[in-house]
Amino acid sequence: MLFKDKDLLTIKEASEWASNHLDRSISTSNISYLVQYGRVKKYTANGAIYVNKKELFNYYKSFRGKREIQWKKILGEDLNWHLSFDHLREVDTTKHVHRLHPYKGKFIPQLVEYFLDDHTDEFKRDVFFKKGDIILDPFCGSGTTLVQANELGMHAIGVDVSDFNSLISNAKIKKYDFRELHNEIQKITKELRKFLSDLNIVNFDNEITNKLAIINNKYFPSPEYKYKLRNNEINEEKYSLKHVENFRKFYWELVKKDNIKLQQDNQESFIEKWYLYPIKKEIDLVFDLLKSIDNLSTKKIVTIILSRTIRSCRATTHSDLATLVNPVIEPYYCTKHSKICKPLFSILGWWNRYSKDTIQRLSKFNSIRTNTFQYCITGDSRDINIFDAIEDRNFNFSSILKKKKFSGIFSSPPYVGLIDYHEQHAYAYDLFGFKRRDELEIGPLYKGKGREARESYVNGIVDVLINCKKYLANDYNIFLVANDKFDLYPIIAERGGMKIVNKFKRPVLNRTERDKGAYSEIIFHFKEQ
Repeated sequence: MLFKDKDLLTIKEASEWASNHLDRSISTSNISYLVQYGRVKKYTANGAIYVNKKELFNYYKSFRGKREIQWKKILGEDLNWHLSFDHLREVDTTKHVHRLHPYKGKFIPQLVEYFLDDHTDEFKRDVFFKKGDIILDPFCGSGTTLVQANELGMHAIGVDVSDFNSLISNAKIKKYDFRELHNEIQKITKELRKFLSDLNIVNFDNEITNKLAIINNKYFPSPEYKYKLRNNEINEEKYSLKHVENFRKFYWELVKKDNIKLQQDNQESFIEKWYLYPIKKEIDLVFDLLKSIDNLSTKKIVTIILSRTIRSCRATTHSDLATLVNPVIEPYYCTKHSKICKPLFSILGWWNRYSKDTIQRLSKFNSIRTNTFQYCITGDSRDINIFDAIEDRNFNFSSILKKKKFSGIFSSPPYVGLIDYHEQHAYAYDLFGFKRRDELEIGPLYKGKGREARESYVNGIVDVLINCKKYLANDYNIFLVANDKFDLYPIIAERGGMKIVNKFKRPVLNRTERDKGAYSEIIFHFKEQ
């Protein structure tokens, strides 16, 4: 019988037991979260929910359980673990078009969905938006809000100062002729293969790759080598340096024998500095071919594929992809993979991989998309006339927008002194000739985090909000995602004529940076003052 099992506890009893066991406050909401996402099994009887005390004990012994408790100790008990989304796999947080192109500083789609959809729970007690509403994202970035609005049957408009960001956002929500796209990609791939067949770089690359496989299997076998590293049986620096130096001798002898040109004669531009000579020749070829594509939509998505490809082909180490240090033109010991790695000498592999992946992602999104309108405008949210900009793009929708206005905003403004948004895609600006507007960025890395930079940041965000208020409906809801370490958002709300009615503090678990320490951000809920 269920009630004879002494290990079964009600949600309230489980909360009290866990609080005593951990010597800290564990709410009923926290227990409900564990049940909802299958961290502990749910038992029911007579309409009541129970959990097993042994399962609860094992959860708090686990990595996930320990992490939650540890992070709350560091970041505070108000940390809302419900918004950690730690039940999701990476394939869920990068679903369909959300991984169409890398972008630093984007939020996961489930966070947008949580606040836009019509569910309620113990944390989100009200529904803020409904189908048919129009959402504004004045810091559109890579278009996550636009895509999720489409999924939920809502219209959305984004604004971003970056031409390239607008390209990424609009590419995600565009409709495509998949047959034509496939054919254009195949034409380029065929020409790229033909181009490579006439060069000795392919044989050179194969010889280097085969020799490297032998060296790595002999001296850096996995998992044996990694096991020895963890147990301090090997001095990684001395051991790796010895074998890297030996392999480099072979490498440079082959470079000389095959007469391989590695670097550009001129290295003034980003492309010239960060791409080896063979790679640059292939980039130029593909770029020339995509310029001849007649269909503008197809041309733009092929541009995204090429951009994604060349980002992965920069002459740098695997551990320095996010923050470039120095161009790498020879084999090196890779701390990320614990073996010797080499520079890339052709874009073909990544081009094929990303071409297939892009078509698959666009197809998946196309199967679930709704018949709603989304578009990202290139402009400055501090002074842009959104009605006029949309009227130029879609007159019929602009009429709807002027009548209904925006129901609210969901956006993630830049953080103070964290990212130079133009610079992270410098390769694309250099190759495609997009106009850079670095001076319009709010809170860029190059301005730092000092007092003057923070004041400039506050003024920038306030100006955006005041301008956007012209286009918001009555009783609007604004949600802004920020890591407000300088406590600037209460000031921003006051100067913008708004008030903070709620704050949702969430742990950020799936970070790509080397620092995996406890980190949180706040979703501020603004309304009219």
